[in-house]
Amino acid sequence: MDDSIYTLTNKSPSRKDFIDTTDFDQSEILDIIKTSVIVRDFIKSGHTFNPLYHKNLAMLFEQKSTRTRVSFEVAMSQLGGHALNLAPGAIQLGAHETIEDTAQVLGRMCDLIMARVDRHESVKALAKYAKVPVLNGMSDYNHPTQEIGDIITILDNLPPEKDWNDVKVVFVGDCTQVCASLMMITTKLGMNYVHYAPENKFLSEDFQKIGRENAEKYGGSVKVTSDRACLEGADFVYTDVWYGLYDKETPKEVYMKDFYPTFQVNDDLMSATKNENAKFMHCLPANRNEEASDSVMDGKNSICFDQAENRLTAQRGLCLYFGGVAQTALDEIKNKKEGNN
Repeated sequence: MDDSIYTLTNKSPSRKDFIDTTDFDQSEILDIIKTSVIVRDFIKSGHTFNPLYHKNLAMLFEQKSTRTRVSFEVAMSQLGGHALNLAPGAIQLGAHETIEDTAQVLGRMCDLIMARVDRHESVKALAKYAKVPVLNGMSDYNHPTQEIGDIITILDNLPPEKDWNDVKVVFVGDCTQVCASLMMITTKLGMNYVHYAPENKFLSEDFQKIGRENAEKYGGSVKVTSDRACLEGADFVYTDVWYGLYDKETPKEVYMKDFYPTFQVNDDLMSATKNENAKFMHCLPANRNEEASDSVMDGKNSICFDQAENRLTAQRGLCLYFGGVAQTALDEIKNKKEGNN
C-alpha cells in the first residue's frame, strides 16, 4: 500500500474559514478533495468511524435548502457529530440580534458554523466574529461548497485519455454565483473554462480576472462568448436555473426571452459539442424543460444526480479539514485498511 495517498500536503488549512476558494492554493484544494474521496470510498465500503465525535455544526439558513442542508446534516451524523438546523425565523438573528452577536454565541457553543446567506457580507461577518471555522454554504457572490462537489464529480468522470489540465468545461446560461464558482474551481485546477451566454449575461470582468490569474498560475484558460461554436470539444456541459434564486429579481419572462430557446441545454445543444461522451451537469434544483430538457437531464450522459450526491462527499471532507481532524481521519482509515489485509 502506498501510504502517501493518505498523507495531506497541508496538515491544516492556511485560513480558519472556508468562504472563498480563491483564498486557498491548489494543493489545499487537492487536500480537501483527497480527504473527501477517501472518506467517501471508506464509508461506501461499509465502514463506520467517528472522527467528529461530540462535535457540533450550527447550520444557519437565510434561504431554503435541500442539498446543502441534507448533505451537511448527514455528513456530521456519519462522522460521529451532530448538526443543528437553524432555519429562518427559528433563531433571533434578524429580529432582536445582530449577526455579530449571533456569531459570537454560536462560536461559543458549536465547533463549526455553516451559513447559507442572502448576502456575502453576512458570511464574512460571521467568520470575523465567530471563533470557530465558518463554511460558506452559498451567498449571492459564490458557492464554494458546491465547487468542491462539482470538481469531485468532474474528476470522477474524466475522459480516460485526458489529464485534468486538458479538460474543457462549458457553462451555459446566466452568470449566477454557481457559474462564477465553477470558473474559479476549474481554473484553480488548470482546466479550460468557457461561459456561453448572451452578451448581457456574461461573467463580470472581476470574475474573469480571477479566472485569468488562476489560468496563468495553474494552466488552462478562460473564455466568455456568445458563439455557439465554443461548445465543440466540451467534455462537460453545465447549466443552472435562469431565475428564481432570490425573491427580488428580474421577472421570469425577461429571463426566458434572453435565454430560451438558444441557451437551453437540449439534445441539439449537446450535439454541438461533437463529443458523444460529453457529460451534462446541473447544480439543481432545476426548472425542467426550461434551462435543460428532460431528455438531457435523464439521459445516459447526465451526471447531475451523481453531482448532487457528491455534495455529501464534499461536506464530509470540508467538515474534517476545517474541523482540524482530516489527517487524523485518513490515518485511521489507513490503519483500519491495513488491519483488514
